[in-house]
Amino acid sequence: MCTRIVYKGPNSTVLTGRTMDFSIEIPANQWVFPRGMARNGEVGNNSITWVSKYGSVMVSSWDISTPDGMNEKGLVANMLWLVESEYAKFDKDGDKKGLAISLWAQYALDNFATVAEVVEAFKKKDFAIVSDFIPGTNKFTTVHLSISDATGNNAIFEYIGGQLVIHHDPSYTVMTNDPTFEEQLAITKYWKNIPGKTFLPGSVTAADRFARASFFLNAIPQTDNTRIAVASVFSVIRNVSVPYGFQIEGYPNLSTTRWRVVADQKNLVYYFESALTPNIFWVDLKKIDFDEKAGVKKLDLSNNKTYSGETSIEFKTTEPFKFIGV
Repeated sequence: MCTRIVYKGPNSTVLTGRTMDFSIEIPANQWVFPRGMARNGEVGNNSITWVSKYGSVMVSSWDISTPDGMNEKGLVANMLWLVESEYAKFDKDGDKKGLAISLWAQYALDNFATVAEVVEAFKKKDFAIVSDFIPGTNKFTTVHLSISDATGNNAIFEYIGGQLVIHHDPSYTVMTNDPTFEEQLAITKYWKNIPGKTFLPGSVTAADRFARASFFLNAIPQTDNTRIAVASVFSVIRNVSVPYGFQIEGYPNLSTTRWRVVADQKNLVYYFESALTPNIFWVDLKKIDFDEKAGVKKLDLSNNKTYSGETSIEFKTTEPFKFIGV
């Protein structure tokens, strides 16, 4: 259960905010990945391969996957849960190459500077997304991917009935986990006829969060004042967060908000807030050396470590984690 919004203010101000909601604890660390990293799709001999063109700052989940991040060109990738996801069957000995779902967002961050580039590449369907169960759980990974860039362009990628569906339009600024994005657009059309200042749905269901996020995103100040813009986006994603520990019987996918991110794509600053620590902190990508020789760096967030302010100096050189494969 997650929510993602894209704020567009004057003078090329663009920020993407998201909540990471999950029914179990989802340990996270922050990582700096430089240019020039050789990767493969982690699905065996039939994996796609590439070398990262762009450096990125991202948040890991269990140090096995990239669910969220921003690269040095201001491209942001967010993965959100989508129960309806159904991926095509993958043959490890077949003709089509594969990419483990743990790398889907990272593949976009490594290779592209704009949403248009991502859409053009994914349209070719050169590889299959290959999913599996989250280790130690009975949760089969079913996610959709949203991409935004520094121009405010947006695209959402979903696998429905085994087929890739691409929604590409700058106006697609709000997204939740369920239902499919086509149905989310229908929800938007319905709520446009109801004045948000008179009534807004207040539950934590995806449809209600979508309605609130859509209204408040257009109601907050439209400004190029970075402090106000960042505060405004955080205020909206807090409004659509799920209170810590909240559960409803019969809704197994209803999930606590574990952490929040706001990515400033104009100024290349990546803000982070954990539900279990008292501070927002951030990393200025302009202070990061993304050269291949600079190596991989990690900001350790384990055991609820607390940081404050700009944290680029706190990242420590380390070996990269291994993306989980199939």
